[in-house]
Amino acid sequence: MFYILYGQDSFSLNQAVEKIKAGLGDRELVATNTTSLEGKNLTLSELRNKCGAAPFLSSYRLVIVDGLLGRFEAKQGRPRSGRGKSRNGLGEWEGLASYVGKMPETTVLMLIDRDVKGNNPLLKKLSPLAEVRTFPLLRGRDLKVWIQQRVKEEGGDITSPAVKLLAELIGGDLWAMNGEIQKLILYGQNCPISEDDVKQLVSYAQEANIFALVDAVAEGHTELAQQILHRLYDDGMQPTHILAMITRQFRLIALTLDLPRRLSRPQIQERLGLKSSYPLDKTLSQAKLYDFEGVKRVYDKLLETDSAIKTGKYSDKLALELLVTELACLKLTA
Repeated sequence: MFYILYGQDSFSLNQAVEKIKAGLGDRELVATNTTSLEGKNLTLSELRNKCGAAPFLSSYRLVIVDGLLGRFEAKQGRPRSGRGKSRNGLGEWEGLASYVGKMPETTVLMLIDRDVKGNNPLLKKLSPLAEVRTFPLLRGRDLKVWIQQRVKEEGGDITSPAVKLLAELIGGDLWAMNGEIQKLILYGQNCPISEDDVKQLVSYAQEANIFALVDAVAEGHTELAQQILHRLYDDGMQPTHILAMITRQFRLIALTLDLPRRLSRPQIQERLGLKSSYPLDKTLSQAKLYDFEGVKRVYDKLLETDSAIKTGKYSDKLALELLVTELACLKLTA
């Protein structure tokens, strides 16, 4: 048996790996007969030795190789090559295809990887011989369907507005999404998860309020900014944490202003390290309101506020309220 699993959705990929393991027999015996290898510096000879070993008290030996396909991804227009020379850059790994047909029937070989393109030469060579599964990040309707199914699998129920809000706040990070769903189900006590539940419990909802706060100060709406600030207090957020989150958001705005214009949306999201589309949309929108001088003035105010709190000049809440008022009165562009 030979599997190739790859994609950016590591949560679903991991679930697929666990399902394959479950189909191989007793969990403890499978664990004993599982070998995990790093593909980055692996040789074909080392892989053959591991695949050739007989299982111990089990029907199968599972060999999982992580990152082998990635070695042969194109880099700056040229493919990475394996050891030796070959026309397609595979080197000694040209021989893996012929070896797969000779593997012991007791061996299950699994190649797992992340962002692999369809023109990857090793993937093209091995695909006809393997069961290939891809795991792209879920978006849009697919993500909402996944949320509904996951909630149902966990024994809960969820309203459509709550599904929509979860998808907007968390995006395709299914590890984070799964954790939030479990927390919401425990909180709901057999009641359907509502939009209000999401706003109250999901940490990303507090981040959304930070975006709203930055929007308000950027647009000069002092009264609204103060209302949002006190809403964050009511939600239990500490002033120092709010200050840290405001600082983080203006750092993202500064990084956005410094990005090359030619970058695509996925490239921008990767550069900024954002997991979902919601914070990306908000950051791109807010960056249009500032230039570097405006962000520099904001940073000066943030530094003053941090110093005022640490030296005891003002209480943390008073310092933060003064900051919000001053930011709303700042000149944003030169």
